[in-house]
Amino acid sequence: MSSQQYPVPAGVHVIPDHLLDLRSDPEIDHDILHPKPIADDKNVFFFWHMGYQNMHPYTQRNLRAWHRRLSKKGWTIRVLDRLPSSPLNVANFLDISDETIFPRAFVDGTIGGDYAPQHTSDLVRLPLLLKYGGVYADAGFMQIGDLDRLWSETVGNPDSRYEVLSYNAEAEDRPALTNYFLASKPNNPFFERCHRLLIHLWADGGGKENTKGMHSSPLLKGVPLMGGGFTIEEKDKVIGAEEVSRMLTDYIIQGQVMTMVLGLVDEEDKWNGPKYFAEHVYGIEFMEGSQLINEFTAWDGQKAFDLMSLPLPKEGEEETADQKQAREIVEGCLQRSFGFKLAHGMILRVFKVTLGSLWRDNPGSDDVTGTYAHWLRHGITYWNQNTVPPAMNLREFPAYKTGPLLRA
Repeated sequence: MSSQQYPVPAGVHVIPDHLLDLRSDPEIDHDILHPKPIADDKNVFFFWHMGYQNMHPYTQRNLRAWHRRLSKKGWTIRVLDRLPSSPLNVANFLDISDETIFPRAFVDGTIGGDYAPQHTSDLVRLPLLLKYGGVYADAGFMQIGDLDRLWSETVGNPDSRYEVLSYNAEAEDRPALTNYFLASKPNNPFFERCHRLLIHLWADGGGKENTKGMHSSPLLKGVPLMGGGFTIEEKDKVIGAEEVSRMLTDYIIQGQVMTMVLGLVDEEDKWNGPKYFAEHVYGIEFMEGSQLINEFTAWDGQKAFDLMSLPLPKEGEEETADQKQAREIVEGCLQRSFGFKLAHGMILRVFKVTLGSLWRDNPGSDDVTGTYAHWLRHGITYWNQNTVPPAMNLREFPAYKTGPLLRA
């Protein structure tokens, strides 16, 4: 099956060729490795410690799709790293010696723990947005919806009330922004306070080298822990839901920080987080907006992988039940999701495998012509949705804390 013969779902259109970068993958890679100097806020930042050239193939495919779709609209894909001789080293974009920007462990390269790469990237994203503006996304994030249009109608529109784009993982009166997709203009007041609080947590006790125990900081008191009812079953033990909540909150401590800042009323600093949440955050519902495959498969990574690896029925063949479910997944994502987050990290302790981990462990499995995975990849590269995702009706809520940001 030619990739051009995949069916285009209702509500989706083929992007005209002149709005796409249709050059070869090596030419796209050259542009990603040699981006133009920063001249405006239409930047999409990613971070990979060892550089784009050392990424897994499936994440490189994610980023090529971002470039093909957005570069003709004036956006530049920037994959920063920490390679000593790289022109894309973070140190060429931010002052890594400034301890108001980075904690000592980042400067010294001593961030440790099981998730050091994730926490290193957490520390990069807000400083980049504060200085340059634009979008920060995880390398495992597949963009589906019309980002340029949504940006132009919201954050990029001086007449819009919206200043932040993200996904919200809780109800409309409870903030829980996901840090795998964040967008704003430079010097955003919400992100500035988030970053100040995060750096303070890292500096506590003379300086930390990991995030273990940060959930218990008095500066975060009152914010519900993450995780719900998850447990972790390992060979010799079962980790209960309460402990998993503490571990998960430490793992996504930047998310906990954002929730605290949105739940903070600080009259001395003229900051009202609940009001900012309701008035200035364009929150996209996160399950349909960025986790739809997991909703279809009940977070069964092996099932998602198996379905996406199936071939579409050939002409004259009847669609099987599994092919029907795979088709519904692809059509649902292309029609209804603004993106899809390929999950890795701590989630693997809970679910053992995910679609992302299996694509990583089976190189090329996401790029086999004629499969549902390839149909999805083709769609996010060459097609676009006719509309932008609706914003949740975010509402003010009782503050978690009243008083100064950095005072318990």
